[in-house]
Amino acid sequence: MNQIHQFPRVAVRAIIVNEKGQILILKRSDNQFQAGRWCLPGGKVDFGESAEEALIKEVAEETALNVTSHRFLFYQDNLPDETVPMHFISLYFECEVSGNLQINDESDEARWIGHAELSQFNLAFLNGEAVDKWYRESRDNL
Repeated sequence: MNQIHQFPRVAVRAIIVNEKGQILILKRSDNQFQAGRWCLPGGKVDFGESAEEALIKEVAEETALNVTSHRFLFYQDNLPDETVPMHFISLYFECEVSGNLQINDESDEARWIGHAELSQFNLAFLNGEAVDKWYRESRDNL
């Protein structure tokens, strides 16, 4: 294993919900790690950057949406395995946003999906488990 992968990294993930109770997911482009798989908007927290700053920056970069409010939900350990040799601690936030969705070159496509559609998408970085958890725990709020 490469030395850069010998320690955990922190990542943030945004659960952005539309008025229909659907969550925004992005399909990773061919030039990205885990190409062709879907994930929530987000990315790594840079050195000297707070989790909230990273969340706002990553959502804006990947979707052109502005985070107007956010709430920390839970964390998830993404331990290294044969498909992903890195160890990430992912911080999940529920976000309200404004603006018009426009994806950057990190993604090929964006979709709004409901809980029933989740199994139809191959989500990267254990995002599927996190989305399922959010739907199960938030069902009363939708």
